[in-house]
Amino acid sequence: MNAHTAVLQKDITPQGADYEIVRRAIEKISLDYRTQPSLEDLAAEVGETPLGLQKLFTRWAGLSPKAFLQAVTLDHARRLLDEGLPLLDASYEVGMSGPGRLHDLFVTHEAMSPGDYKTRGAGLTIRYGWHISPFGVALIMVTDRGLAGLSFNDAGHEKEAFADMSGRWPNADFVEDMAATAPYAARIFDPARWREDEPLRVVLIGTDFQVSVWEALLKIPMNRARTYSQIAGEIGRPKASRAVGAAIGANPVSFVVPCHRALGKSGALTGYHWGLTRKRAILGWEAGQTAA
Repeated sequence: MNAHTAVLQKDITPQGADYEIVRRAIEKISLDYRTQPSLEDLAAEVGETPLGLQKLFTRWAGLSPKAFLQAVTLDHARRLLDEGLPLLDASYEVGMSGPGRLHDLFVTHEAMSPGDYKTRGAGLTIRYGWHISPFGVALIMVTDRGLAGLSFNDAGHEKEAFADMSGRWPNADFVEDMAATAPYAARIFDPARWREDEPLRVVLIGTDFQVSVWEALLKIPMNRARTYSQIAGEIGRPKASRAVGAAIGANPVSFVVPCHRALGKSGALTGYHWGLTRKRAILGWEAGQTAA
């Protein structure tokens, strides 16, 4: 995968390179949120000046580091009430007028038949490409029906990410084709292109149960959340919270199918297949879209 990394390095823009610095700042916030680290503390951690970090972080997330700290700590996440209160209810506390009605990502989706899934991708051609995203390097996979896979990794770990994703459909034919995946990357990470009249096509490749869970995730609006048990109830399997959690962890289309909006029973953020720091980053980025 060295060639892929080399191509990515050529394509990294200042905004694309922001994530590594922001990621480290978010890790500091996540570990030390109880002490409410200052801007100066965060800047020293990532090797930036306080002003430089303030500008970079705000450009990336749409929120200052202080507002992000207040919005994304576990204490705030655990304030969620059972019926999907706004995930970032702390937005009221940082001087915003409230999240209001978000312009969510409109998605049309279809599921492959159970027979298609059981063949483990046999006869299926999946085109893939690597793209710089707000959350690190994105691996995007598409079929002729639409987006089939989206994962994240840090630069230099492309090989592991590809093995993870391709292992889900081991009998498929994989073709590297960034020309095919670039239009998806351009749309997925640009809120200005989240338009109901131009829906993003997604194909869900999984078991019937997994697909039902992923469809439930698609119904969670941006800046809101559901617990595993709520999702289990919504799909008519109220005692299947653990199985729901496993299906959420197996979601192959991260971010677009918003598994990051699923929480544990207590309202805790819980794990995330692509890293808990990245989950916090996505939630903070969404908060920035709310505030915009």
